[in-house]
Amino acid sequence: MRKLLVVFVLLLTTVVKAQEKGTITGTVTDKEMNNESLPFANVFIKGTTVGATTDFDGKYSLNVNEGNVIVVFSFVGYKTMEVPVTVVAGKTQTINQLLSASEGVTMDEVMVKATVSREKESALLTEQKKAVVMKVAIGAQELSRKGVGNVAAAVTKIAGISKQEGSGSIFVRGLGDRYNTTTLNGLPLPSNNPSNKNLDLNIFSTDVVETIDVSKTYETGNYGDFGGANINIKSKNFRGSPYVKLSLGLLSVNSNAASVDNFYLQDGPNRSGFSVTEIPVNPLSPSNYATSWDRKKSKSILNQSFGVSAGRSFEVGEVGKINTFITASFKSDSKFREGVVRGGVDVQGDPRTDYAIESFSYDTNTTLMGTVNYKINDKHTIGFNSLYLNSTNQKYGEYRGTNEEFDGGNAADDTEYGIVQRGTFDKTQLFVNQLVGKHNFTERLVLDWAGGVSVLNNDIPDRIQNSFVPSRDGSDNFTFYSNSAIDNHRYYQKLKENELSANVSVGYKFDQNEEEEFNGIVKIGYSGRFKNVDFNSNQYDFNVKNNAFNFAESETNNVDNYLNITSFNAGLFNINSINQEYFGDQFIHSFIVSGQYQFTEKLTVIAGVRGESILQSIGYKTTLEPSGKFNEFTEFQFLPSVSAKYGVTDKQNLKFAGSKTYTLPQYKEKVELLFEEVTQGYVGNPNLYTSTNYNFDLGWELFPNSGELISVTTFGKIIQNPINEIFVNSASGDISYVNSGDKATVLGVEFELKKKLLEFDGKNDFSNKLSFGLNVSYMNSNQDFNSAKVSAENDLSADFTYADGKLTGASDLLINSDISYFKEISEKANLMATLSYGYFSDKVKAIGTQGRGHLVDKGNSSLDFIVKSELTKKLKLGLSVKNILDPSFERIQEAQNVVVSSYKRGVNCSLSLSYKF
Repeated sequence: MRKLLVVFVLLLTTVVKAQEKGTITGTVTDKEMNNESLPFANVFIKGTTVGATTDFDGKYSLNVNEGNVIVVFSFVGYKTMEVPVTVVAGKTQTINQLLSASEGVTMDEVMVKATVSREKESALLTEQKKAVVMKVAIGAQELSRKGVGNVAAAVTKIAGISKQEGSGSIFVRGLGDRYNTTTLNGLPLPSNNPSNKNLDLNIFSTDVVETIDVSKTYETGNYGDFGGANINIKSKNFRGSPYVKLSLGLLSVNSNAASVDNFYLQDGPNRSGFSVTEIPVNPLSPSNYATSWDRKKSKSILNQSFGVSAGRSFEVGEVGKINTFITASFKSDSKFREGVVRGGVDVQGDPRTDYAIESFSYDTNTTLMGTVNYKINDKHTIGFNSLYLNSTNQKYGEYRGTNEEFDGGNAADDTEYGIVQRGTFDKTQLFVNQLVGKHNFTERLVLDWAGGVSVLNNDIPDRIQNSFVPSRDGSDNFTFYSNSAIDNHRYYQKLKENELSANVSVGYKFDQNEEEEFNGIVKIGYSGRFKNVDFNSNQYDFNVKNNAFNFAESETNNVDNYLNITSFNAGLFNINSINQEYFGDQFIHSFIVSGQYQFTEKLTVIAGVRGESILQSIGYKTTLEPSGKFNEFTEFQFLPSVSAKYGVTDKQNLKFAGSKTYTLPQYKEKVELLFEEVTQGYVGNPNLYTSTNYNFDLGWELFPNSGELISVTTFGKIIQNPINEIFVNSASGDISYVNSGDKATVLGVEFELKKKLLEFDGKNDFSNKLSFGLNVSYMNSNQDFNSAKVSAENDLSADFTYADGKLTGASDLLINSDISYFKEISEKANLMATLSYGYFSDKVKAIGTQGRGHLVDKGNSSLDFIVKSELTKKLKLGLSVKNILDPSFERIQEAQNVVVSSYKRGVNCSLSLSYKF
């Protein structure tokens, strides 16, 4: 009985004490992210140990003794807010709080977890400050502020990175496509171009991007085929309150396209980008082709864009949660360019081809992505990402000028004038599915894993080219020129690239200190890549007999009247077929061991090694190797790396990184296949072999205040047996690929500044902010050119014009700068304006031989102006004016000082609207 009485008294005491407490609950939101919920903010009662951290939806709940208390809300880099509350026993009060960025909070005030929204610039700078490795990132907030629409343009906003004009090829510290890797959520992406290693980042819309991480120094978590950078695209995930967002491009136009009276494209592809043209069942009969030879007028030159995105969370059990996000978008872009293009320039500066060109293009990009993240509990999470891209480029060009091969007119006139018309439709479809997981089995033991499958189909369905010269009878008429298969043809190409990939690592934490934090962690892991490539092309040469047709120049746009079944049956032309193909497999097994240890409060070091077993096989049958050839090579790469961070002060770091990596030749570079553009031919080299890279970085970082950065990084690279594009010794002036010398070196320095110039509260305490950003990269590169080495190692020769020179793609000077003004008009409305400037200096495209100079892309500048206004919390309006300076883009052959190509891109203007439900 006495025991029951004691239990009763204890229960009664507990109930009485519970009745003396009240509950404070609410949601913390983020002013910097349009009032979205803020996960992992700190909420606590001042002067007590009572506190909590907000969950994924920004929600919190506190049990507090009755009486007058002060609730403190804080988050790293944000202004701390204190709210007085009178707690009433047994009652629940809702206190919602909005936090905004401030200079008054030190960056280490709150421990930031990786799951905090990485879209914000301030959060990314905090992550950079805490990281031991040298990594930079650009997030969705900065991309939106600068009006960036694709990943290729996004990464060029980072110090030391430039883009090759006319493509999505990225150069990092002077190192181009073959030296870089592109991943999505840490897993590799395939290439949509047989000549390239990486996916054309122009086709990757920022609609699906949370952040883009760029590792310019190697670490064991990266793939070993690395020299310039690993570019990792982190897909968007849902956080915050449920929403549906609609966006629409109200008006978008390119000034060049708007200036022409008629806009022409080839027949066949539709405006959606989903049309399909297949090879005819019997391509040797002209009646079986479903599309016309002749150009067609386009209905509209206005660009279009629209999109929808939505997100929502679902509770699963007591602690589980599923976050879902989906986005879909479509964009089109019409362009017109006119200029000059020349090819085969000899030592005297005389070109084999010299054309004035008018080029029309129409691009589409359709993106669909969905993500599902399942938080099983605090220790286990699983995520699924699915991405679909459909990207097309439709291009029609007319070339008018001279070609040494043209033989029109009277023999005595020796005229070389002619006209070339070429239409190309390039279509890429990419499917990516990924499954990732993280498991904290114990406080010490952590498992991370990821698996993915990517399927890429790149088609060139029905490329069309016709060539015309003055009639050989000496009249003013024209006729078909037919000297080789390239002159009048239809071409079909299919590239399929499938890849399975997997990453898994187990980490064990050790040496727990007095603060119950672990000083060290050891990781072991495995990474596998299993890729299959299949390329097939079919070209049909319409070989027209000399003087079979004579017509007025205007009839060059009515080819259907001549290359038809009637003329074919009359024997005026015949059709020959050319088939080329290659196929290959690449298997890479990687084994990883790394360790991180904090030796002192200031010094942390990461050291590791990655061993990669590589098998690459290539088989092909081409016009240069009609009987076929098969090559296979295997090798093992041992890749050590080390990174270190020394915290000089709470706001200042010194960082160091060193590593060894390698660079593989790409499939098409090793295939003896001749690929011909209108003015330039490219041929592969099966004797290419791996380059070895040594990388070193030393950096200093200062984080004066929240959202601010000053950094200086010096870097150096040594590349043994570098691979370059060169002119081979031939009359045609074809470009091929060789290990051009023994060594290349790169030395450089990067400077970056992010600074708040002005911040004050105006009328009614509405914010006004003026911020400035600048990054400058200067580098000096040099490589030796060894003609004897090329001749000894290859079945081709190259008499280099110079003994040494710069790396191809390396600009000595890169500058990016922006200034942004933010004004809060009311509690629900604001205005953001950004002026962005970029510059790159001259860079080499291809190495000169036989007395010819290098092909050099001349330096250039760009200026963009972006305005975004939040009219209400749901309605946004945007205006962008890009390429305001509209400079000429020129490529020259250096020694001869001949302009090889020149054109202007035009100014792009667009107006957009979005509404969030």
